[in-house]
Amino acid sequence: MNGVIYARYSSDNQREESIEGQLRECKAFAEKNGIRVIDSYIDRALSAKTDNRPQFQQMIKDSSKGLFDVVIVWKLDRFARNRYDSAHYKNLLKKNNVRVISATEAISEGAEGIILESVLEGMAEYYSVELAEKINRGLTENALKCKYNGGSLALGYRIDSEQHYQIDPMTAPIVREVFENYKNGMTQQEIADNLNNKGLRTQRGSKFNVNNISRILTNRRYIGEYIYKETVIPDGIPAIISKELFNDVQEILAKSKRAPARHKAEDDYLLTTKLYCGKCMSFMVGESGHSKGNRYTYYKCVNAKRTKNCDKKAVKKD
Repeated sequence: MNGVIYARYSSDNQREESIEGQLRECKAFAEKNGIRVIDSYIDRALSAKTDNRPQFQQMIKDSSKGLFDVVIVWKLDRFARNRYDSAHYKNLLKKNNVRVISATEAISEGAEGIILESVLEGMAEYYSVELAEKINRGLTENALKCKYNGGSLALGYRIDSEQHYQIDPMTAPIVREVFENYKNGMTQQEIADNLNNKGLRTQRGSKFNVNNISRILTNRRYIGEYIYKETVIPDGIPAIISKELFNDVQEILAKSKRAPARHKAEDDYLLTTKLYCGKCMSFMVGESGHSKGNRYTYYKCVNAKRTKNCDKKAVKKD
């Protein structure tokens, strides 16, 4: 009889060594029962709550080739922690004359074996759901205490030894500068360029762009709101900017959202789709921009704008 081994560990408290242990016990089981192991499928740091596991799906696909008769798992919860997925994929394997065997759980092939297997699968699903509930309960408790719950940290903050938010004296001034400059009339692109020219970088060490600036300008954490999923606690963390400055910026952002439609009606780019770039013969299209409170309109080569493969400079609309 030919067989394959399926081994998996999730990211909770398991390491690479757990894979080695699973393989060792599965191989010992195979040798004891006269099964020749021809291959192993291993998914690392992937939960069995989902069937979106590359090696697992490859194993199911390979079962149709008739190369193996059994799939050996250390325990049934390695195969699936969801009764629907377990039944679904075991049925697919059964159609290909392949069955799943647990190396450490003695399950007979009779009627009582069906009951025992369903109990073990139910316990695995129960454990998975209970673990998720415990984790969520812990995260909710942390949230109510305004503690950091993981994820990307907003620029301007650091986390102390007790998992509380503290203002980072090195990066908080960047946040204040972004808000003040936007209120004073600088565009988001100009703010990003200004920060990049100073050699400043985002929390991840990359250059600033319009998306970074937009996220900063709309992040309510900067006025002291603690936010985790549905939990919002005003004044739960130290504020970096005043609520007055934040509200002023939100008003400007709201006006900017309405501005494009207004300017589109005001600006009539008659030469769009009629004007061609003299360097690459692509269309020239109408564009507008702001600088120091002034608005400028011009035509720009589509190729230069989108792919940067043309060095044609923008031409003033006038």
